[in-house]
Amino acid sequence: MDTDTGTRWLSEVEQRVWRTHLDVSKLLMYQLERDLQPFGLTMNDYEILVNLSESDERRMRMSDLAAATLQSKSRLSHQITRMERAGLVRREHCDSDKRGLFAVLTDHGWETMRQVAPHHVASVRRHFVDLLPADSLDGLYEALAPVARHLHGERGGRA
Repeated sequence: MDTDTGTRWLSEVEQRVWRTHLDVSKLLMYQLERDLQPFGLTMNDYEILVNLSESDERRMRMSDLAAATLQSKSRLSHQITRMERAGLVRREHCDSDKRGLFAVLTDHGWETMRQVAPHHVASVRRHFVDLLPADSLDGLYEALAPVARHLHGERGGRA
């Protein structure tokens, strides 16, 4: 502990774990993004397609989709506009709330998702899951789950 500031500095082990986590997070997202490029998709595109494909009627309120993807409503709106131009999604008005909008997965978006998902899963396996000892997966989940719960709770999401 630094007596001047009261800061609990990271120990050598904590620092090593933290920096390795940062490296893995950045490099993995970079690689997964590169592996989506041949399909003309970004990780943001893919995350939106996943959320819509797993939702009832393949649709979500724009505000819920923004929250699920950790994007501002403005940024999501620009993203959806780009994806509309590609024919992946469309916007629909909400009958019960005239100001509300839905993002809806189109048939083309669904087919794109069906085509890309196997490649994405193979990429996740190749660059992450298959590099870890199988018997460490439960332990890794147990180590990360409290952090995820904490952060979801901090932003008012699922805890």
